[in-house]
Amino acid sequence: MSIAAGNAFEDGSPYRGWIVGNFIEPADNVRNSSDVEIKWGVHKAGEERAEWTTGETRTSIMFLISGHFVQKLPDREVELAKPGDYVMWGPGVLHAWQALEDSTMLTVRWGAS
Repeated sequence: MSIAAGNAFEDGSPYRGWIVGNFIEPADNVRNSSDVEIKWGVHKAGEERAEWTTGETRTSIMFLISGHFVQKLPDREVELAKPGDYVMWGPGVLHAWQALEDSTMLTVRWGAS
């Protein structure tokens, strides 16, 4: 079926927040895609990924829906403080993050996986 409706928080829960991607089961689900991945991320204040994410082959963009968030990149830290703030990075860019307040993020990534 080529229609999906639901709740991003609930539907993404089994996939660490990802609601579209090639790992969504079953494979015939319209949310299963090898072209794009979309994540609804909900992070508690103080939650972080302290280690660098490496080996990423895709382009990513992250939007702040609510809260206060810092995206850490090799040459800077980008503070996302008001709804709509975003940061975008290309393939191979190391990244880490920290939620300064309870935060909701929307992340989209695409390209070669």
